[in-house]
Amino acid sequence: MRIFIDTANTADIRRAAAMGVVAGVTTNPSLLAKEGVEYKGRVLEIAEVVDGPISAECISMSADDLVAEGRRIAAWHPNVVVKVPMTEAGLNAISRLSAEGIKVNTTLIFSANQALLAALAGATYVSPFIGRLDDAGEDGMEVVRDAVQIFETYHLPCQVLAASIRSPRHVTLAALAGAHVATLPPDVLFQMVKHPLTDLGIQRFLADAAKYTPV
Repeated sequence: MRIFIDTANTADIRRAAAMGVVAGVTTNPSLLAKEGVEYKGRVLEIAEVVDGPISAECISMSADDLVAEGRRIAAWHPNVVVKVPMTEAGLNAISRLSAEGIKVNTTLIFSANQALLAALAGATYVSPFIGRLDDAGEDGMEVVRDAVQIFETYHLPCQVLAASIRSPRHVTLAALAGAHVATLPPDVLFQMVKHPLTDLGIQRFLADAAKYTPV
């Protein structure tokens, strides 16, 4: 399973990229609003740090407008993946954009049926929102498991990207469910590095090392 980082903050992206474990980045208008920056410029900055897929979201509602916006966003950089919402108009746009060779990440997926439709329309990725499903009393990982099984059964060339990750445990569950990608907020990624027993072990090693003189 690959790890993407879900942020538009370049400092966090640089820190995460330096760990050597980040394969891509996902963004959305809400994340950009937090940064107070221009979308295209920030995406290009991100592309200088991470050489991998960078999801940038469309905000249009009609199919024609989504296609026009998707073409414009895809032209920003070869690594850009266009995020299109899961709607009837979105499926129309996905089929047209994918036919032109534009990679699409279908966002706001909340069921395996939605994932299947997006894959059939030509999406490169589908993004089930795990945390939001859990908040609604559903099992977010079940959608991931079902979508992965459907794609594998019918050899659909679409990847399941687990989104709305809330904790390190979510990452483990997504990996066990067969997700091809998990996109993580920076704080979750940095939490994954830590364990109290690791910290204790380092303290003991340092204490023992202080008892002898290096050769």
